[in-house]
Amino acid sequence: MGRGSGGAGSTGNVIAAICSLFIPGLGQLVQGRVIAALFWFVLAWVVWFVTFGLFGWVIHIIACVDAARWKR
Repeated sequence: MGRGSGGAGSTGNVIAAICSLFIPGLGQLVQGRVIAALFWFVLAWVVWFVTFGLFGWVIHIIACVDAARWKR
């Protein structure tokens, strides 16, 4: 499997990870994973507001890793 074939570390996954860094779930949406995108977006929103912004960044990082490691 080459780097551009959609596996972990492919260009598409790197772009998706960067998208999820800005808005959790956006990278999953770019990959066509609507349910996962909604999950990360809602989870990030809840964590940001429940913890008053203390742990929301953790969800951003986890969403990035999820997008970067996803394999078709």
